[in-house]
Amino acid sequence: MAKFDRKLKTILLKRGLLTEEDVSTAQAEAEENGKGLSNVVITKGLVGEKDLIAAVSKEMNVPPIDVGKVFVDDDVLEILPQDLATYYGVLPISKLDNMLTIAVANPFDVLKLDDVRIVTGCDVRPVVSTESSILEAITRNYNKEGQAMSDLMDNIGADADSLAIEEVSSEDAYDLSDPNIVEGVDSPVVKLVNMMIYQAIREKASDIHVEPFEKRIRVRYRCDGRLREVLSPPKRMLNAIVSRIKIMSELDIAERRVPQDGKFQLKIDGRQVDFRVSILPTMHGEKTVLRILDTSNLAYNLDALGFEETCLADLRKAAEAAYGMLLITGPTGSGKSTTLYSIIREIMTIEDNISTVEDPVEYQIEGINQVQVSTKRGLTFGAALRSLMRQDPDKILIGEIRDLETIEIAVKASLTGHLVLSTLHTNDSAQAILRMVDMGVDPFMVASAVLLFSAQRLGRKLCPDCKLPVDTMPSVEKMREIGFTEKEIDSLQSGDSVIYRTVGCKRCGDSGYRGRFAILETLPITDNIKRMIVDGASVIDIKKQAVKDGMITVRRAGLLNVLRGVTSIEEVLHTSLADAQKVRTQEEE
Repeated sequence: MAKFDRKLKTILLKRGLLTEEDVSTAQAEAEENGKGLSNVVITKGLVGEKDLIAAVSKEMNVPPIDVGKVFVDDDVLEILPQDLATYYGVLPISKLDNMLTIAVANPFDVLKLDDVRIVTGCDVRPVVSTESSILEAITRNYNKEGQAMSDLMDNIGADADSLAIEEVSSEDAYDLSDPNIVEGVDSPVVKLVNMMIYQAIREKASDIHVEPFEKRIRVRYRCDGRLREVLSPPKRMLNAIVSRIKIMSELDIAERRVPQDGKFQLKIDGRQVDFRVSILPTMHGEKTVLRILDTSNLAYNLDALGFEETCLADLRKAAEAAYGMLLITGPTGSGKSTTLYSIIREIMTIEDNISTVEDPVEYQIEGINQVQVSTKRGLTFGAALRSLMRQDPDKILIGEIRDLETIEIAVKASLTGHLVLSTLHTNDSAQAILRMVDMGVDPFMVASAVLLFSAQRLGRKLCPDCKLPVDTMPSVEKMREIGFTEKEIDSLQSGDSVIYRTVGCKRCGDSGYRGRFAILETLPITDNIKRMIVDGASVIDIKKQAVKDGMITVRRAGLLNVLRGVTSIEEVLHTSLADAQKVRTQEEE
């Protein structure tokens, strides 16, 4: 029997409200049906609700309250979100200065009262009611915004009751319908968060942004690399939404002043999806970003990434080398990690010891040893790599080179018989050379260790259902400025080649784009390039030599996809830098 039921039994007998026989019968039924003793005695009519409340009130010297007649102000409800109110079984009634009055069914549970005090940051004054009345009052008071929630759900376009979300058998997994976390999934906030996640995955979004402003909340999805607003819940729901996500991520729901990072895992429509969560306090509340790591969207196949044949051949040649370093550069979200994982999947064999050092480990791959960096525990990139080098690795993947210590170990590893794959943050492949030198690596070591520098971008594909040929072809001067060759300009002017433009339809969300493709620029370290690196040549001169040797620049690769009808000129101009193509134009002239 629950501790509260034992105390309630004593109170009822002491006050003469029930006989021993009545209590025993009610107690047996409560245990059989998994209900509280108070619910059973009231439902069976053994004790009136007001009599029970009065008895507990007198015993504990706690004021009674009829929550059925209470209508709580929105400002008070914001202090404690609905899912937490349901979880703790309490209803906030009023707040005066820093004193929060809450209705509870079990005033004996001091631990629950302490939790509510910590979560709300208020001193707590309990008043007593019954469990069933409190739960009904919670639903009635919090669901004043039920119609707004219904409208939001209609905007998202999913049925909350049909979400195929299951628990994953992992210590990091989270089941949205876990009754130990929240009493069922009838809470509007629970349904809203469920559908935000479900719809984002259905639309192949990479991130969900929940952004607070002075009078509203903005929810945006990042689809195909661009953010777009999907709904705008009322501002009073912010704490409830953030608290729900914090509970899912096992973060501190009482802490709202410092950033927090977490993760959780779901099984949605039969596939496992990982989420990384970042919560940042802002002027108007906590901004929350969920990064969606859906392994079902990963090709893990170099051929499927759509690289130019020359670039793909350069990449494979470097990846199949016995030792050396392969570096991929590009901004955040350009697909560098996906390319590295695809390389590892292609070259891994049972004879090789392949290890990775990442922060964080984005995708788990069977057959390789993946190390999660944790600066709080002292496991930095440098510390992990030093230990890893004593474990006889053949191939090493470093998530990102950020400092001198990491790059020094990586260079030494590549010179001592190991294949090292990693990423850098630079604008193009030639600038990665200067970046390594600036970080403190001797130019001779750069020339000796690196097999290939590459730069990657992700461009948006034109929607195949609505794209149309451009109405007016750009002028010859404009096409030259963009980077088309004279032969290509003649072909476009004669109509032998066609350039397409965006239109917009329901399938692409009226954006004109649907899906993305990868653009890769590769710079193999040939003998000519090695000599220029050692001699301290400029980035521009190195780039000119690379183009002369056959390098396809990011701009050039983008324009080739324009001619194939994959993307638009506007997208290529947005994705790539013009100076890269001017190098090729100068060489052709």
